[in-house]
Amino acid sequence: MAREPAATPAQTAELQRLLNLRASTLGMIPLRTDGVLDGATTRAMRTYAARVMGRSASRGDLATALAQQSPSDLLREQARAREAAAKLSGADWFRRNQARFPNSDRVADLAPAFAAQVTQFLTALANAGTIVRISSTRRNRIRAWLMHYAWQVSHGAVAPADVPDEPTAGIIWDHGDDTRSIAAAAEMVALFAIRFKPSLTSNHIAGLAIDMTISWSGPIEIVDAAGAKQPIDQPRNGNDNATLHTVGASYGVKKLLSDPPHWSVDGR
Repeated sequence: MAREPAATPAQTAELQRLLNLRASTLGMIPLRTDGVLDGATTRAMRTYAARVMGRSASRGDLATALAQQSPSDLLREQARAREAAAKLSGADWFRRNQARFPNSDRVADLAPAFAAQVTQFLTALANAGTIVRISSTRRNRIRAWLMHYAWQVSHGAVAPADVPDEPTAGIIWDHGDDTRSIAAAAEMVALFAIRFKPSLTSNHIAGLAIDMTISWSGPIEIVDAAGAKQPIDQPRNGNDNATLHTVGASYGVKKLLSDPPHWSVDGR
């Protein structure tokens, strides 16, 4: 694709004038119409594209959209901008929307074959007298997408304007300014309590993983999938006990050592 020619001072001044007609809509201080493509002008162009056009746009596309300046055009833009403002990422968006995409902690929501394997392992654990607390099974796909891109944007790995569209989520990552966009994504990372980069293709999304803590208070015996009794004592937790990991694997439930509560179909 051919690179767009640089704007002339006259073209930039006209963009600045047209953007100033939308100053209240975009919540910005009016620009100087001096034809200088400075940071304020660039941010205003980007904000208009994100909140009114709903996408990143070339200067030519922006100029075409901004040229529509009748009262009815400006009212429609104001309505779109108000709607977009409610979709901006950050703590407020998280509090209003994250409950729409809940994860599950039910074994029944796992993929059927893996659910059966987990159920057998849990039965063996219960018969051995362990204490099991399940915190997560199947992860909501949209929630995983939100967590992934909150991490990516907050760490500068993906530009806010380059996040792929996901209409179901109803979120806008690009605030028109990288500093604000990154800070808003970081707020969501904190509220999601994310410690490691979330995957878009994790076993949790496919229903092939379970997060659970396992503990016991003294020496126990647990029956593996072959029916053999396995004595287990120290360390008395599911993350560190290698014998328990072997027993889990016999049922097709494998431990990921780098993630304390995580067990899955393949150990990932």
